[in-house]
Amino acid sequence: MSHPQYDDEFKKSIVALYQSGKSQSQISKDYGISLSAISRWIKLYSEVKLDDDTILSAKQIKELQKRNAQLEEENLILKKAIAIFTPHSSKD
Repeated sequence: MSHPQYDDEFKKSIVALYQSGKSQSQISKDYGISLSAISRWIKLYSEVKLDDDTILSAKQIKELQKRNAQLEEENLILKKAIAIFTPHSSKD
């Protein structure tokens, strides 16, 4: 059995229905979507309001966390390289 392909806008509208108070089981019955798909979409597309101008989805937050981890790793490598190539200073 093949699963229908839903676009992002449809998924976001399903999440909006859930956030406006409809239960996952009711949405599942009304639209013929599996509970596991609805649950996954809620995790992915639920939005977090940071301030009046900034709203991020869980997916965007995950991407930012991944990017932050990469930058921290690069920063650590650069600090080690600087320590290796820089003569000891009197700051110790």
